[in-house]
Amino acid sequence: MSSELLQPGTVTDQRFHGRRFVVCWLVLSALMMPLLWYLGPRQPPGHATVQSSEQVFDNTVLIAVVTPVLVFVVLFVVYILVAFRAGAETAGDGPADRGSHGIQVLWIVATTAVMCGLGAFGSYELVKDGAGGGQGPSAAFLPAGHAHALSVQVIAQQWQFTYRYPTYGGVETPQLELPADTLIEFHVTSLDVVHSFWAYQLSVKADANPGSDNIAFAQLKGPQSFQIRCAEVCGLWHGYMFDTGQVVPRTQFVAWIARERKLYAPVERYLPPYATSYLPEPVDRGG
Repeated sequence: MSSELLQPGTVTDQRFHGRRFVVCWLVLSALMMPLLWYLGPRQPPGHATVQSSEQVFDNTVLIAVVTPVLVFVVLFVVYILVAFRAGAETAGDGPADRGSHGIQVLWIVATTAVMCGLGAFGSYELVKDGAGGGQGPSAAFLPAGHAHALSVQVIAQQWQFTYRYPTYGGVETPQLELPADTLIEFHVTSLDVVHSFWAYQLSVKADANPGSDNIAFAQLKGPQSFQIRCAEVCGLWHGYMFDTGQVVPRTQFVAWIARERKLYAPVERYLPPYATSYLPEPVDRGG
């Protein structure tokens, strides 16, 4: 192609650079996508629950959608700095560039389609399996089989979590142990200040507010341990408010809960009947 036809600002010049830029963008995006799809399923929080697996999948999809956009923006900046860099001998202003209505319309249509598509995708994923985030006392998104879920109450207080099992006589334990392959309905509340129950590997995070019942669901998979943190600054010893929970086979869970009921039987008479929330001070729980 002759140098005359590639003079800056001409239609031929714009088309040449446009085609070359698009080819470079497609090649770089194609090289990045396999790497992202390989690394995506291996990212946190893992696959301990249906909710955590869905979160990994959602993040992978989001990364796959964002990557071509990121490549486009970065490549565009680099390309114009290299291809249209003015030399030292260049004096004065360059040729006038009025822009391209076609490119502007394409950009608006493409970005609108991406945002609407991601909004629809995110809404569907939220409704499909029930959210691991707290949904208040009346959960808006309920997973299949929620009526048969095992209820576990998470009670936050300065500076520890305790766990109550209404299905097993309302026994309250300092450890969280759960049966594998079971849908869990967490009821999260607090006795004093605002806390936040964060079981990272289970993809569960729910605020613990005094006098409030905050519900979150988790469909457990196989046995494993998981970390529990308070994710809300709650006082001097907030940093020490953590625990390790266990997902165990159902037979092991049944044996464990039987031992806990026997161990804590002497203090059951001091506990109030199971309720979704209690008095705000721990000293008032005994009546």
